[in-house]
Amino acid sequence: MINHGKVRSTVKPENTSIDEYSVWIANNIEEITVKDIESNTTHIEYEYELLQYTKDEYIKLMSEQNYETQLALVELYESLGV
Repeated sequence: MINHGKVRSTVKPENTSIDEYSVWIANNIEEITVKDIESNTTHIEYEYELLQYTKDEYIKLMSEQNYETQLALVELYESLGV
């Protein structure tokens, strides 16, 4: 995983984006109005935290999260006496 930190873009990112080699995750997307002092104009930018995973890393992460969810469901079912 590569944490690119906070980045800005003039295009609103998708929460999850996949290309040939990576899975990109954009979190905490905020719309920001930026004023250009010289031209006295404003435009919209988006600031967000950007994480980049290889596809293998992302598959492993999803697998681990799925396993944790299954364990939580088992505990819930057992507590209900099902």
